[in-house]
Amino acid sequence: MSQPVDVAVLVGSLRKESFNRKMAHALAELAPPSLKLEIVEIRDVPHFNQDEEANPPPASAAFKARIQKAQAVIFVTPEYNRSVPGVLKNAIDVASRPYGKSAWDGKPAAVVSVTGGALGAFGANQHLRQSLVFLNMPTLQQPEAYIGQAASLFDAGGKLVKPETREFVGKFMNAFVAWVEKIRR
Repeated sequence: MSQPVDVAVLVGSLRKESFNRKMAHALAELAPPSLKLEIVEIRDVPHFNQDEEANPPPASAAFKARIQKAQAVIFVTPEYNRSVPGVLKNAIDVASRPYGKSAWDGKPAAVVSVTGGALGAFGANQHLRQSLVFLNMPTLQQPEAYIGQAASLFDAGGKLVKPETREFVGKFMNAFVAWVEKIRR
């Protein structure tokens, strides 16, 4: 039996009870056994500073090393001002530098955007995909995952309880497995 694929999950919200963090846990719960999802924290990654590229701060180096180890990546993001949160963009930048030594290169990816509003953080999802193209991360195209009205999806303990959404997330994770297998071939 082969080892499960190591999937780094980056949550673009730092809030402890964020809908995005809850969704990241739901993704892990509903993932097939062939995937091992782990939330890779971005809260302690220092601001990217090009002056430190040759000798990055320890937290930046550790984060980049964890991304290098990952075999695939799922980004779970809210939308701030029609884009991704600065903390997520910073983490992406830290692991992509110095130029030509990106930890993201070639890793299969997926984007899930989650919001309490109706549009499912469409703007952030699409903005993030632009960066992933530059980073050479083949990103799952279908199904697209724009999750809106998130306050109605989780119980008081943070568990995803809406049956249709659980079904969608399960299908999304199965599609991601197929995508990862296709890219890794």
